[in-house]
Amino acid sequence: MSKNIGLDNEFAKLGAIAPLGYGVGLHIRFASPLISLYTWSKEWQDHYTGNVYGLRDPMIAWAFAKKGACRWSECPLPDPFGIISQAGEFGLTFGATISCGPLSSRTIVGISRDDREFTDDELNAALDVVEFLHEKAEPPESLTKAQKEALQLVAAGYRYAEAAQKLGISESALKLRLSSARNRLLARTTGEAIQRAKDYKLM
Repeated sequence: MSKNIGLDNEFAKLGAIAPLGYGVGLHIRFASPLISLYTWSKEWQDHYTGNVYGLRDPMIAWAFAKKGACRWSECPLPDPFGIISQAGEFGLTFGATISCGPLSSRTIVGISRDDREFTDDELNAALDVVEFLHEKAEPPESLTKAQKEALQLVAAGYRYAEAAQKLGISESALKLRLSSARNRLLARTTGEAIQRAKDYKLM
């Protein structure tokens, strides 16, 4: 997914801490994150997903069992598939995994660099950013009736003018409702807002 509007500053902070890239899964529920973003190399990402390493990664297992930050080099779990060493072959020589939130809605972030281990201060700073992202990305409990109606009509294929006419409002008023729904759902586009509202079971 693309970066999330309203969270860009925090993602920029994470990028400054992790010069070789990061992988973010915010609010992982039923094995799927509500928001995800990856900035490390496409080659590594393709290799990782192609080998279904998400189900085999010892750092992911650690992150579901523990909260906090752990350097990959200090992983307490076995790595029978050699995922951490393979990461090094793709330039991700040094890394850490950060975990926060309840098990039912866990946020897991991997950060990497190629020159040295992350310092304790850097890990603490990354943990602060991840906890902030987790809090800010918490799904809303509801949408207003007006927001929901506007999203539902656009999702059903109505053009803005048609949707506005059906609701008995101006097109500009409809756009305001859609804009407020996007803001509430931290979505960049109306399409993303619709998908997120469905994911959150808000419409």
